[in-house]
Amino acid sequence: MDYEKNNEVYSNAVRAGKRTYFFDVKSTKGNDLYITVTESKKTFNNGQEGYQKHKIFLYKEDFEKFKEGLIDVIEKIDELKATGEYEVEEKTDSIDSYSEVSFEDL
Repeated sequence: MDYEKNNEVYSNAVRAGKRTYFFDVKSTKGNDLYITVTESKKTFNNGQEGYQKHKIFLYKEDFEKFKEGLIDVIEKIDELKATGEYEVEEKTDSIDSYSEVSFEDL
């Protein structure tokens, strides 16, 4: 078995319009956990469909600080939206604008 293809422990895909975010928990050969967050955006170049991808790696020693930072900014967004100064309407895309993206596309 190829280790690279089998080190995934958990995956969650979040589709958001033209973008899909993949939150993946993986393990190293030494069974340390890490997270990859991948943004995949559908693109067209010279009439050909493709995907532009950006990935970050989050290692176990940074999990708590990352979580605290993310919670902090999400709470701040909620506060700012409550002031009425910022757009609070959730934009929704029609189901037709979504494309099926699988992890293998990455």
